[in-house]
Amino acid sequence: MHPLVVIETVEEERVDALLAAVARDLELPLFTWTITTGLAREGATTLPIHGTADPLVLLKHLRSLTVRGIFHLKDIGAHLSTPAVVRACREATQAFGRTRSTAVLSGHDLSLPPELADRAVPVRLELPGRQELAGMLQRLSRSLRQTHRITVALSAEERERLVDALAGLTLNQARQAIARAALDDGALDATDIARLRRHKADAIQDGGLLEFRPLEDNQFELGGFGRLRAWLSRAKIGFGPEARALNLAPPRGVLIVGVQGCGKSLAAKVIAREWQMPLLKLDAARLFDKYIGETEKNLRRALDLAQSLAPVVLWIDEIEKGFAPAGGEGDGGVSRRLLGSFLTWMQERREGVFVAATANDLSALPPELLRKGRFDEIFFVDLPDAPERDAIFRIHLALRRQEPATHDLGALVAASEGFSGAEIEQAVTSALYRALHRDVPLTTPVLLEELAETVPLSVSRAEDLARLRASAAGRFVPVR
Repeated sequence: MHPLVVIETVEEERVDALLAAVARDLELPLFTWTITTGLAREGATTLPIHGTADPLVLLKHLRSLTVRGIFHLKDIGAHLSTPAVVRACREATQAFGRTRSTAVLSGHDLSLPPELADRAVPVRLELPGRQELAGMLQRLSRSLRQTHRITVALSAEERERLVDALAGLTLNQARQAIARAALDDGALDATDIARLRRHKADAIQDGGLLEFRPLEDNQFELGGFGRLRAWLSRAKIGFGPEARALNLAPPRGVLIVGVQGCGKSLAAKVIAREWQMPLLKLDAARLFDKYIGETEKNLRRALDLAQSLAPVVLWIDEIEKGFAPAGGEGDGGVSRRLLGSFLTWMQERREGVFVAATANDLSALPPELLRKGRFDEIFFVDLPDAPERDAIFRIHLALRRQEPATHDLGALVAASEGFSGAEIEQAVTSALYRALHRDVPLTTPVLLEELAETVPLSVSRAEDLARLRASAAGRFVPVR
């Protein structure tokens, strides 16, 4: 047994249950410490040991013990900034090395001093899996029926869907969400599944690192991108039983690079819709934290959450903002460590998370990301050609309740040469505002007027665009 184990988590109840099970299997006594009660043996009728509510007294007591056991110390990390407590903790763990006891430190934000960090064994408590969530749902359903007279009307298939809707939440979050949904209308049934999905999306959003977008919220359309669509159609087969029978691993990810405003982000959304998966968005810039070690923890939390939601499309927007170019040490090496952690995860992760990464600046992408095998394919997005601009005009006119057939699309396509998809969308929006201001319907001349007054990126940043195209030529697959 290890003398010192650290479990960083907010799910204290799961740690309690885990340690109780381990103690039973090993036939060892389990002791629990909190600063409010002191040290007490689980299951015993005796009072807590006098004076051990004080962390220093507790650790001196542990050092003197000869009994072998498991000692769960809750939230003691907050007291490890005191030199005397750190020293006593080291001496206690040294004594545990002789008695073969284990101290388990748990808490939300455990940051051990260097004197203890090299002695500790970190244990990652992953988010509850579907089996654990299903067990919780069964127990809670029984409790709701007995104590609150709640009607629980769920078929086996609906229970599976409800458990899927809870994936990615902690047990406590899932339990509260189910109880709230059931108590609001006195029933727990299939109508609550969409509500639980929305609750999960809000909970993930509140975490600050990720955005969750359920499949039913993904109604985005994409004009053009023929080669990408063909690749998606082929790659989708990799998720089926035929591919598994041939020992073929499912696709792991694509990197989409190219001109700003030309549909890279939209492509990531469309991948999720085409494959009927929820979309999880990670903004790489959000990972960074001013405190040492927190940035790497943020990445681990985000990736663990993504894995718990599998199957899912993980969209990493502007991935170059999270990782510095090779050799960049301006941030103390944080970006390089972040890149290393991410590449390790991409190599070792379990199936079920498909990465759709986008990038605007090729020069900022580390070579390690572009190495063959990191992604299944790397696509380059250039400015839309004439057929794609025609499709983009049709999409955005229809989205704003305009009839595309009433406009001279040929003239609009010709006038928008060199425009990105985002610039075309903005032109349609601005032309509508112009028409509303004049109190006239939207017409082709109004659209042409707006296009003529717009300076596209291909003109204002022509040199940058030329460099981008030159660097991508022959290296990446065009999306069309």
